[in-house]
Amino acid sequence: MDEVGPLLRYIFGKRHCTALIEKCHSAVEMTNSPRSEYYFGFGMSRMWDDNTALECLAKIVRVRGERNGESPFNAPISAHLGGKILCRLAKLMRPNDFNLLVWRLRDYLISENFGRCAVFAFLNGAFVGAVRRKLKEMRPPTRRQPHRCALEVCSQERPARHYFLPSMEYRYEKIDVECGVLYIPEVEKFPLEDAFFFTESNPVTLVGLRMTTAGVRHTTASTVGQFTEHLAAYSEGWGNYPVTCRGR
Repeated sequence: MDEVGPLLRYIFGKRHCTALIEKCHSAVEMTNSPRSEYYFGFGMSRMWDDNTALECLAKIVRVRGERNGESPFNAPISAHLGGKILCRLAKLMRPNDFNLLVWRLRDYLISENFGRCAVFAFLNGAFVGAVRRKLKEMRPPTRRQPHRCALEVCSQERPARHYFLPSMEYRYEKIDVECGVLYIPEVEKFPLEDAFFFTESNPVTLVGLRMTTAGVRHTTASTVGQFTEHLAAYSEGWGNYPVTCRGR
């Protein structure tokens, strides 16, 4: 259900379930610039008439507004596909259109796990420019003063593409470290960060992004150690880079 959202009873068979998963993922992967307009219906009460994208990738939820009134709302069918959709649209939509879409979906992103979906917005230059000065370093474990956000110090640095880090059980070989790539762990309980990337500064710096609430991921020596161990498991070179600043 995390992959494709609520399941219909008739697909409770391996063949039908596999076909549904492939259909949903194919709909995302086939999205191009003209088809990106289909997703304007997200975050609104617009009907799905002849909208093949929303037929596969949307669900209707009830949203309670002022005076306890309820209205229908088009939301991504699952957090997993919601993340893939935002990643795709960040590259295809005009910056203003993409930022408006993220704004309309803000309540959904928070309720479904804001960190897993919203990190894709950092692939969009206009979004990064708008929030750069509002990002803060996570509270340091010592009494030292927080550093300035790395995205503010290195104003030209931001990720241009993404790479999903698979679960350790599905990892077959280590990868090479690249700057400007947004690394997104697929596992929910990845320690400390929701995503991270490397800058081309001297020395190379790892910038971590955490969108979940502070209570979800505690910044302690043990979690920092776990984070370093996870990086080393994916690539031997990652343990050599300093984590000088994290945004939240």
